[in-house]
Parts: sequence; structure tokens; C-alpha cells
Amino acid sequence: MRNILFLFSAMILFSGSSGNHGKLKYFKADPDKGYEFPFYLFIPDDISRGDSSWLVVEPNNTGMVSDRLRDHREKARRTASLDYYIGNYVATRLDCPLLVPVFPRPASQNKMYTHSLDRDVMLQKNTPLERLDLQLLAMVEETRDYLARQEIRIPERFLMTGFSASGTFLNRFTLMHPEHVAAAAAGGLNGLLALPLEELDGVPLEYPLGTYDFEQLFGKTFDPEEFRQTPQYLFMGAEDTNDAIPYADGYDEPEREKIYRLLGEEMQPARWERCAGIYREQEVDAVIRTIPGLGHAHPDSIKDEIVQFFREHIR
Repeated sequence: MRNILFLFSAMILFSGSSGNHGKLKYFKADPDKGYEFPFYLFIPDDISRGDSSWLVVEPNNTGMVSDRLRDHREKARRTASLDYYIGNYVATRLDCPLLVPVFPRPASQNKMYTHSLDRDVMLQKNTPLERLDLQLLAMVEETRDYLARQEIRIPERFLMTGFSASGTFLNRFTLMHPEHVAAAAAGGLNGLLALPLEELDGVPLEYPLGTYDFEQLFGKTFDPEEFRQTPQYLFMGAEDTNDAIPYADGYDEPEREKIYRLLGEEMQPARWERCAGIYREQEVDAVIRTIPGLGHAHPDSIKDEIVQFFREHIR
């Protein structure tokens, strides 16, 4: 039985294996091309060849720490191939390819929350975890080249989806690279959004809270107008109690103190509404929703809204 299960798993992970109404291709890490970790590409069966098709990108979120890359790879494979996850749900309904990276979340560095693109990982130098944001962009370029050989063209900008930690990754990535994002949709965001502000109430907002040290960290200036014009769909369930702020893997004490003092210790409604209000004040092109009766989840009704949101912005 164990041999049969192993063979079945190997067949699923094979680069040309079938996904949910599509093909799943596995790309190995290629440091020479700018990415230190593998990624998956899901291509729906009904995708049109010879035409332009939007690329959907969903950052992986294993939901636990592990020093075994295969644990993160398995969750990324499921994220890429099952329409339970927002990215695949969108990709299969819009007939778009979907990219899911296999970024690790190491147990041996358990205060580094790579899957939410926290400050600790963005301070990495000379390690495979350095600049995961740029590694993801390199994966997009590799995908663009591969799809072109399959007679599938994708625009320079791409769509992004995510939930919980991967939703936070998406929100922070969009702050860093709005020029690459056509539209983004995320939920389960701990009542906290990356703010397009250098300071709030006279207090500096360093990344990931804001843009105070943006140029120092990322080697470029923040483009507030580009960020404002990037459409985002952001949601929280009114009954969601999943708050990452109190935990040391995602935030250190100075960050936590600033969040509580400036935005609110109570995740909902205080912190979430404060962040939503700042986005409105800054005229960010964002649909920000609180879903009555919903916990930390993304039901099909919300995923259908996200599909419609993308349809409206990619016409």
C-alpha cells in the first residue's frame, strides 16, 4: 500500500500531471534566472492558444513552519490545482494560467514569516530567502517565456489573489510593486493593511506598516499614484478572529506597539475600519468589505465576487 501511495504522489507531482480541469507543471529552482525555489504553473484546459491571457499569481501559504521543502511544495501543489483556493477558482473561471511559488517557511527560523512577506524576511541578505518579491517577479518572467512557447501571451501586469498570510503577502507586494499588478484580491487580513504613508500621527511607519524606509529597503522610491490606481478587493469576515498581530512570528514588539497605538488593539471593527478609512482618505482604488456572519474563510460566494471584480478590471 505504501508503494502504491508513493507512486500516486509521484504521478501528481510530475511536471505534466493533470490538475483540476487543467495541466500542472512543476518548475525547479533556477538561481541563474533569479529564483531560489521551485514553483507550479496551472494551465486550464480551456485556455485559448494564440490569444492573450491574464496570469494569476497566488503566493503559497503552508499554514505551518517546516524545514522540509516537500511540505511547502505539497501545499503549493494543492493551492495551484484545487479550486477550493481563490487563485485556482479564478483561473479556471477566467481560463487564465496560475502561478504558485514554493517559498519555504522554515521551522529553524520560526520568527521569519516568509508567507506574509514580513520585515524579517525582507531584511535577509546573501541567503536564498533574500528578496522573495524579486524572486516572484523572476518566476513570472520564466512563466511568460514558457507560455509564449505554448502560444499563450500574457500582459506585463498580472492578477494576484491570496488569503490569510498569502493575502497579507499580496497586499504588501502590491505596495512594493504596483506597476506589476493589474488587480489584486485578498481576504483574512488580520484587520491590517499595508499603508501608503510614511507616518501616521507623527509616528514613522516602517515596512510592513508603511513606506517610511521604503527606498532604503527596496532601492526605489514609493509610487503613491501607481498604488492608488491599482484596483484591490479586500475582505474580512465579520466573525473572523484569526489575528496574527499578537504573535512573534509575524511582528516584533515595536511593530505590535505601533499597530495597537495607531490602528487599534481590537482587530474588528476598530483596526480594520481604521485601515479602511485610511485607504479611503488616500483615494486608493479598493473595494473593502466586511462580510456578515463569515469567519476566517473564503466561500464560493466571495470567490464569485472576486471573479466578477477581475472581469470588470481586465476588459
